[in-house]
Amino acid sequence: MTSSPAPPPGPGQVIAVPDVDPTLGALVHDLTQQVPELIRSELRLAQAEMTEKGKRAGVGIGMFGAAGLLAFLGLATLVATAILALALALDAWLAALIVAAVLLAAAGVVALLGKGQVQQATPPKPEMAIEGLKEDVATVKGARG
Repeated sequence: MTSSPAPPPGPGQVIAVPDVDPTLGALVHDLTQQVPELIRSELRLAQAEMTEKGKRAGVGIGMFGAAGLLAFLGLATLVATAILALALALDAWLAALIVAAVLLAAAGVVALLGKGQVQQATPPKPEMAIEGLKEDVATVKGARG
């Protein structure tokens, strides 16, 4: 008994194709093709995201700069106001000299405080972390010996 070939499918009929698992070589080939493209696309996405964040940070930094400039001008106006207020009771040159002396004394105090803070921050190395690391090394050496 010979079997005759199956007739061709008619309209609306589905052809059953046996499931064929790809070989390991084919999978590795596909992987080597797809992974570099995936990495490139991820890098493009990261670059685009960092560009957008950089632009926003730049605008924000510019706004902080403008705010600092406006605050400086406001402070200068307050200094001028203090000079004019003192000028009502004293000569104008003496009022300006007194305000300048007060500002310079305040600058000196702030400079000394800043110097103290910088001295506390030096040397610029993580001394506590280095000490902790030295203790860890000593502990490990002690455990071995």
